Parts: sequence; C-alpha cells; structure tokens
Amino acid sequence: MKEIVIATKNPHKVTEMTNLLESLEYDVKTLYDYPEIGPIEETGDTFKENALIKAKTLSEYTKTMCIADDSGIEVDALDGEPGVYSARFAGEKATYDDNNRLLLKKMKHKTNRKARFVTVICLYYPDQEPVFFESTLNGEIAKDFKGLNGFGYDPLFIVKGTNRHLAEYALQEKNEISHRAKALKKLIDYLKAK
Repeated sequence: MKEIVIATKNPHKVTEMTNLLESLEYDVKTLYDYPEIGPIEETGDTFKENALIKAKTLSEYTKTMCIADDSGIEVDALDGEPGVYSARFAGEKATYDDNNRLLLKKMKHKTNRKARFVTVICLYYPDQEPVFFESTLNGEIAKDFKGLNGFGYDPLFIVKGTNRHLAEYALQEKNEISHRAKALKKLIDYLKAK
C-alpha cells in the first residue's frame, strides 16, 4: 500500500484531511506518527512557502510522499491580515479564542467586512519538484460568534451567499465547500490520475 504523510499535528486538520483522503487507497500518516520530529518552523512569507517548508522537511525525513497545507484568513479591511500569521495573530501561544477576539476588536469600526480563507497544499516527493494546489472560500467577518463546529476563525466567518457561519456546518457539509477541502480534492484528482 502506498503511504502518504500529512505534515500536521493539528487534530482538526487531521480529521478534515484524512476524511477526504479515504477515497485513495493510501496508508495515511501524520506528524503524530513521528513524535521525534519537533515543530517545523513556518518561516515563509506566503502560504505557498510555508507549505513547501513543511512538506519538504517531512519528506526528507520520512523518504516518502508528504503533503502539507498552510491556510489562513485574509481580511480586506486589514490589508490581508492576519494572512500567514492567522494561527499566531494574537501571539505565539494564542488560542483560537484569543485570535478571534483580536480580529473582532480590529474589525470593530470597519464597514468592509469581506474576507477569504486561503489554503495552499504542497505535495512533495523525495527528489522531485513540488506540486501545489490552492483554493479559497469567500465570505465576511461576522460581528459575533456562532456555531460549535470547525475550528480557528470558523465561528466568525459567514460563508458568501449564505447567512451561515462556517462553524455551523457539519464536517461533511464543510468538506463540500471549504478552502482546504477544495484544494485537497484537486490533490486527490492529481494522485488518481498518476
């Protein structure tokens, strides 16, 4: 059986990504399977650079095919912030709640509330050129929290064309529309065609 390793220890990403990768007959592993590997520093200035850093680092260690995603939220009124700093918007040890509360504070007097989630996934094979898959989900920043599902900024993000916060979507629903799911489906189509 072919093996694929996801360069994450984020339990929410593991659930979302393995749920979609089940359609492939791969043995799916994550950084949890390699506890000896410490945190991989995300030193890039873009989602693409960070995804590449994580996928390449893990692939060189495991000598197998690896995927890594870097995702975040870009808010028009904040000139694209928090962007690549989405997970640490309120500081290195910030919780999801800390980040959401800081975002609400910064958006308090803003009328333009347009935002988008962005995902870039890097597929990296040892000694081969990396392949990238990107997708977005458009919407806007709400003025309050809603929903108990998802993670990150999902409770504050209203999906474009709806009045629903992303945290109100069940996992299967979210995997029909989310930025990460759409990028992952492009990756799956690519792997199926190989």
